[in-house]
Amino acid sequence: MSKRRTWIALAGASWSWALAAQTVTELPPVPVQAMRLDIPPFDLPAALSRVPVATGASGKPGVNLSEALVGVPGVLARDRQNYAQDEQLSIRGFGARASFGVRGVRLYVDGIPATMPDGQGQLSHIALAAADRVEVLRGPFSALYGNSSGGVVQVWSAEGGQVPVRALEAWAGADASLRLGAQARGVSAPFDYNVALGHFRTDGYRAHSRAQRTSGNARLGFDLGAGRTLTLVLNTLAQPQAQDPLGLTRAQWHADPHQAVDAALAFDTRKRVQQQQLGAIWSAEGASNGVRLMGYAGQRAVTQVLSIPAAAQQSPLSAGGVIDLAGGYGGVDARWTHRGQALGRPLEWVLGASWDGQDQHRRGYENFVGDTLGVAGTLRRDERDRVQAFDQYAQLYWHVAEHWSLLLGARHSAVAFHARDRYVIATNPDDSGQVRYRAITPVAGVVYRPSAQLRLYASYGAGFETPTFNELGYRRDGGAGLAFGLAPVRSRNEELGLKWQPHAGPAIEFALFRADSRDELAVASNHDGRATYRNVGRSRRQGAELAVDGDLGAGWRLRLGMTWLDARFRSSFLACAGTPCLEPDLPVPAGTRIPGVPRRYGSLRLEHGGELGWRGGIELDGAGAVPVDDRNSAMAPGYLRTGVDLGFGVALGRTRLHLSARVDNVFDRRIVGSVIVNDGNGRYYEPAPGRSMSLGLRLEL
Repeated sequence: MSKRRTWIALAGASWSWALAAQTVTELPPVPVQAMRLDIPPFDLPAALSRVPVATGASGKPGVNLSEALVGVPGVLARDRQNYAQDEQLSIRGFGARASFGVRGVRLYVDGIPATMPDGQGQLSHIALAAADRVEVLRGPFSALYGNSSGGVVQVWSAEGGQVPVRALEAWAGADASLRLGAQARGVSAPFDYNVALGHFRTDGYRAHSRAQRTSGNARLGFDLGAGRTLTLVLNTLAQPQAQDPLGLTRAQWHADPHQAVDAALAFDTRKRVQQQQLGAIWSAEGASNGVRLMGYAGQRAVTQVLSIPAAAQQSPLSAGGVIDLAGGYGGVDARWTHRGQALGRPLEWVLGASWDGQDQHRRGYENFVGDTLGVAGTLRRDERDRVQAFDQYAQLYWHVAEHWSLLLGARHSAVAFHARDRYVIATNPDDSGQVRYRAITPVAGVVYRPSAQLRLYASYGAGFETPTFNELGYRRDGGAGLAFGLAPVRSRNEELGLKWQPHAGPAIEFALFRADSRDELAVASNHDGRATYRNVGRSRRQGAELAVDGDLGAGWRLRLGMTWLDARFRSSFLACAGTPCLEPDLPVPAGTRIPGVPRRYGSLRLEHGGELGWRGGIELDGAGAVPVDDRNSAMAPGYLRTGVDLGFGVALGRTRLHLSARVDNVFDRRIVGSVIVNDGNGRYYEPAPGRSMSLGLRLEL
């Protein structure tokens, strides 16, 4: 069966299940906090998905955020099987160019930013074992979160309940993978608590991909009376080892997807991460007014050994092959909410301001000492990098008529980058400098409610994305210092949508969207492990999303997300014709596809059963072919992957035992799991594992 027919069959089967449903259990509304206003998700003029986190029930390890995003349209989350680079995450094509970490998408954990003020985010410290749900906001209203908000992903920890939960977890899978966890959740007057600890290790699917990490997450909620609450959030991450097998060429992938390239072994490419963070949220809610104050602070240290050849470091301007980053970050956010009336109709508005800062000590060393490779040698870079973002925002929600409502908002953002060079010698001059970016991003949406079950909406918004410190890190002319000539990417976003919640059957949502950007960032040069960037003109991302989510009756539940996306450069520019590349020399015509973005992708989970007794599920996820570079010189093939799981839960007095078994990639397809966009060595491909089995156990005391 062709890939096109497979996708049609997937959509048709899902639609048939939805129409065939006869009964449904109507769930109580759950507050969604992504919009900062007390608006039911169904009434939002925006595409917003809320996904419960239940990794243990599906037999998954609870390590990567991608595990929880099955059935969410617009989102492409790809597990690299490379814990030195983090998983890939993009929303409607934004963030697809990231070769490591997450950019172009804002991340939050319990209301606290997991994206730095320069737009670079990390997923590694998110503790899924403590999570209750994930909220994903897509489209124009993402701009209300400021810089690099092509979409917003928020992870929320579960609150402690009246019935205490003490749980021990163990999961074991292929490649000597093991996760152990412990959790305690409950209420102990005057506060509720949720504390989770976890340890994960793996030998890796590929050679030289061993990794281990230990994480902890604590959420403490205090009821201070009179509508006032205080929430404390503490998380920590220790990743002492994460080997990097690097990408493969297409020929290497075909020959042996398990292999690591020689450079990875020669330089022992690897990454070490330490992070600690503490946040506090105080709120006071009254009948008409509410105040929320948030503050957070953290420390993060990263050491990474790259495979840059020694010969490439001979230039006095080279920054070396070992990256050593250490520093602190933090921020505050304050907002005032008012609920009242205007012209006799309900009205709610929010005024707020936030400040975020990051102070980073960046050092670079040669990755060799004499003939010994993969060790920190002579110092080649020493600078203090600082970025600060000061934003002000306002939102207004008004029921202008019985069947109409209006949501307006605006955000003013100012992001300042400062670099102070501390490595100044005769052949490497002082490269200190600074640059500031500003933007005002308005948004507007209108909702029409023709019936209790149907919503129609339209929305518009402007957005912007500054270069991150990693993109500013190297100049295209080969000189030292930061690339302060880069401009931010600015975009216009439009969306039309339909939401249907029938009395019987799953909810269905459909959206059409378009995002036009100018000053799109693309690679200017790529060689010796260093990429530089430039602005290349205009681009467009447009497409459609379908979501089906809900009970099908008789204990069955379906969650489906499908996306059709056309992402293209609308301006011509020069790209690199070969690798490595010192200067772009090949014309790329307007209409060329943006790399890293498939034309269609989606995922589905169909499950049956409850917490006790037998339960089972089947998952499908797939994506079309993906261009690997700006010039579309090659494509990573598309795929359709199947996973199945089976579980059993039993009550043993007050103790509950849950057992699970899972098979991933049931048909043992050879799959490119992720793509390293514009890799300077032509090693674009990161293979996904073949058929693999895992077992899980959860004991609740």
